[in-house]
Amino acid sequence: MSATTKTPTLEEWGGERADAKFVEHARLVRELRSARQRTDTAETALKQIQQRLGLYEQLASAEQSTPPHWVAPKKPTEHHAIPCLLLTDVHWDEVIDPAQVEGYNAYNRAIAEQRVKRAFTRTVKIVRNYFAGVKYDGFQLFLGGDLMSGIIHEELTETNQGTLCESILTVMDPIVAGIDLLAREFGRVNVTCVVGNHGRRTRKPRSKLRAQDSFDWLVYQLVAKYFAARKDITMQVSPAADAPVTVYSTRYLLTHGDQFRGGSGISAELAPLLLGVHRKTRRQSGLGIPYDVMVMGHWHQTIWLPSKGLIAGGSLVGYNEYNYVSNHSPEPP
Repeated sequence: MSATTKTPTLEEWGGERADAKFVEHARLVRELRSARQRTDTAETALKQIQQRLGLYEQLASAEQSTPPHWVAPKKPTEHHAIPCLLLTDVHWDEVIDPAQVEGYNAYNRAIAEQRVKRAFTRTVKIVRNYFAGVKYDGFQLFLGGDLMSGIIHEELTETNQGTLCESILTVMDPIVAGIDLLAREFGRVNVTCVVGNHGRRTRKPRSKLRAQDSFDWLVYQLVAKYFAARKDITMQVSPAADAPVTVYSTRYLLTHGDQFRGGSGISAELAPLLLGVHRKTRRQSGLGIPYDVMVMGHWHQTIWLPSKGLIAGGSLVGYNEYNYVSNHSPEPP
């Protein structure tokens, strides 16, 4: 920037209409100063945008929008299979006091780490030890959201074991270790991810930028970037609330499940969930992307109804104070 322009005095102007010239010059000087300030502000903003854009480009480069061909081969080989695992509602760094749920459950970061590890290792054990005569073409992992406890409720910010930044950093290690374990055991892994409702920054759920404004999305992208150089691990971090993926000939639709409301009486949660299946089916048919089975979490209840188009997974966090006060039926983590 050039040196600051000095405004002449009335005496220095001299001659006729000196007042008018002085006023006009002063106006031009003010406009010049204002333009320089706007330029400085714009340059600062541009540098910030360029820095952020560089980060987003790095994260976006790790994202793969479509599953690899081996997940849905055109001609599947007989006696071949792809095991699938739904891991959802980890609620990392939530703290559950056993005294507040009559001793039914306890939870903190150490317990969460043990449960994530056990989810992956026992999956390998079940597939390897209880299914004989099958050759595995790889592994399909569904990450259904609510990785972290989050800050959507005041009580969570007061009781969480760590800050949100600490949660983001510490939850990555067991997730990365679990994916790496599946890749070593089954040769290759495809990971499909959607965000939950606990990862949002806002008090109320939002529709626009639902995924990109979620801390779940950030963790997924960081994990994808970690594995970016690996050819045996592929990830799809959905930019939308849902993610379709076909395993062999079965078309799955992964969603978190917080879009469904209600549930009382004898039918309990089945009424809103089956209504949600109907609405999702109608929407996906209209989009030209139909599905066979919706896979979801959020409700912390295991529901196995693939014939009705629904599989709901239980939660890793398990029964908490909210479930207890709401008189929900307990279910083991």
